[in-house]
Amino acid sequence: MQNKFYITTSIAYVNAPPHLGFALESVQADVLARWRRQKGDEVFFLTGTDEHGAKIARAAEATGKTPRQLVDENSEKFRELKKALNLSWDNFIRTSDEKTHWLVAQELWKRLEKSKDLYKKTYRGLYCVGHEAFVTDKDLIPADSQNHSERSVGVTLICRDHQKAPEIIEEENWFFKLSKYSKEIELRIKNNELRILPDGRKNEILSLLETGLEDISFSRPAKDLSWGVPVPGDETQTMYVWADALSNYISGYGGIKNWEKHPADIHLIGKDILRFHTAIWPAMLLSAKLELPKSVFVHGHILSDGQKMSKSLGNVVDPFELAKKYGADAVRYFILREIPSGEDGDFSLEKFEDRYNGDLANGIGNFAARVLTLASTEKELTGELEYEFTDQIEIAKTAVEHKLKEFRLNEALEAIWKLIQLGDQYVNEKKPWDKNLSYKEKEHILYNLVFVLDSVSELLAPFLPETAEKISSSLNKEDKKFKARKIENLFPRL
Repeated sequence: MQNKFYITTSIAYVNAPPHLGFALESVQADVLARWRRQKGDEVFFLTGTDEHGAKIARAAEATGKTPRQLVDENSEKFRELKKALNLSWDNFIRTSDEKTHWLVAQELWKRLEKSKDLYKKTYRGLYCVGHEAFVTDKDLIPADSQNHSERSVGVTLICRDHQKAPEIIEEENWFFKLSKYSKEIELRIKNNELRILPDGRKNEILSLLETGLEDISFSRPAKDLSWGVPVPGDETQTMYVWADALSNYISGYGGIKNWEKHPADIHLIGKDILRFHTAIWPAMLLSAKLELPKSVFVHGHILSDGQKMSKSLGNVVDPFELAKKYGADAVRYFILREIPSGEDGDFSLEKFEDRYNGDLANGIGNFAARVLTLASTEKELTGELEYEFTDQIEIAKTAVEHKLKEFRLNEALEAIWKLIQLGDQYVNEKKPWDKNLSYKEKEHILYNLVFVLDSVSELLAPFLPETAEKISSSLNKEDKKFKARKIENLFPRL
């Protein structure tokens, strides 16, 4: 019987087209989904777009479009990442989908209401449109008066991430009793019932939980925000964007009954939305009498000149252009290998091309070309694998398995490249083109090399699926026999 495995990305905000930062998360999740399919699991991989809130409404107004026009246009661009980056998701949820999403979001709201965890009150606070959230002074940094002339009168602090001053808002909202669940969530995280990786992020949310969570606004007045899910039973209010958005993990999965049978195994998210996914979302599930996800994997940000790559800062890199020029697998490789899975990493075209030439063209590309060219001269290769390779292949497989379980995708790739380097060294040492070698000696060397290349292809499949497929299709494997054919250069040098 197959094991079920349910993995999600966060859903992308569609106030602008996708950039390389979201591509990072999509590709990381894709690797984990493909790896579990390779192991024989029944995988459900969900992604999608977050389409409500003040930021969307304002972005639409600024471009002379309706919110519906803007989200339809940008959501389609996020959907197109599937082809551009060779993603394997099973469903793409849109929060503006009234038939699929709204009903689940409203059903979840009713469950919170049934638990008596919602109440109405007037609130005055600082609202960051970029975060779609109320913030406090501890979330802000001093403003640079030369670069932030648009900040509100009397406000001298700006959002750390969005570099803009928050707005002072006073309104009557529905509030959610988040404070009620602080200790329960803390316990679940400490005993790893809700596993958070890497450990630094776990410690970060535990530190927040120890100080106690505060109740949070869960709606906005419909007169100020009509673009969103209506609060059931209260037409004067629109669901706060996070109350609506987080429920996508259930609506995109087929509804509450499916979650009750098997909750998410992994939510893959960015570090800037840690609090929402490890405090607010678990509290919502506890209030709704539903099981928590099993784990939350938290990645860092792709930086550009030391700053987070962000649409609001205008320093984004277009993943479509990169993939068109260099190929999907080259983009996948760079963001998986160069960006440590749980940390920030910097992008520059120079770094990208260095990785391309060094690891792809001169690494796997050169190794595959050498082996397949040499082996294609033989009708069939049979033999016994040398002990050294038996041992090293097993070490690589074990390392990849362990690193993927610990969400260290960059280190998993490093283990595969060690095997490639071992194969390259073997070619150079044994010189299978040497005419002084006997047929048996040459066949033995080539058999070892083809076996290593086949093993590399299998290990690479979740990371670089197109490359792995090209290698695999060039090796006709039957039992312990191989028939190889030459292929075009996998990664031509730049």
